[in-house]
Amino acid sequence: MIRAATRADAAAICAIWNPIIRETGITFTAIEKTPQAIVDLIATRPVLVAETGGVVAGFATYGPFRGGDGYRHTAEHTVHLAPAARGAGLGRLLMDALCADARGAGIHTLWAGCSAENPAGVAFHEKLGFVKIATLPQVGRKFDRWIDLILLTKML
Repeated sequence: MIRAATRADAAAICAIWNPIIRETGITFTAIEKTPQAIVDLIATRPVLVAETGGVVAGFATYGPFRGGDGYRHTAEHTVHLAPAARGAGLGRLLMDALCADARGAGIHTLWAGCSAENPAGVAFHEKLGFVKIATLPQVGRKFDRWIDLILLTKML
């Protein structure tokens, strides 16, 4: 089931996101999320969760691509699944719902910024119709190494 996240989902979202932050170069974020930070995120942006068997197995959100009124129809998104939920089609369902929500909110272009250390994430987005636009060399730094950022986009 895909649904809007609530405050009650904050700890479950942290449980999915924080190991990715702590242990991988998939995200350049180095500061783990707190339940309060997730509650604040839910209050300011659309956040969807994928639930299987009553357990949050993934989440997705989108927000401004850049500041300024001229970018108001462009958004960047984040999507993460719990390890046990990967490869079962749940990510596609979550992204389909996120794209529909964004389209309904007047978003015309959705962007993905994938770490070069996440080739599975790049392939996932390409399967969903995202097109690779650029590789930004060495724009991220984590674990004392430089990491490229791959930008993909999809017109909604």
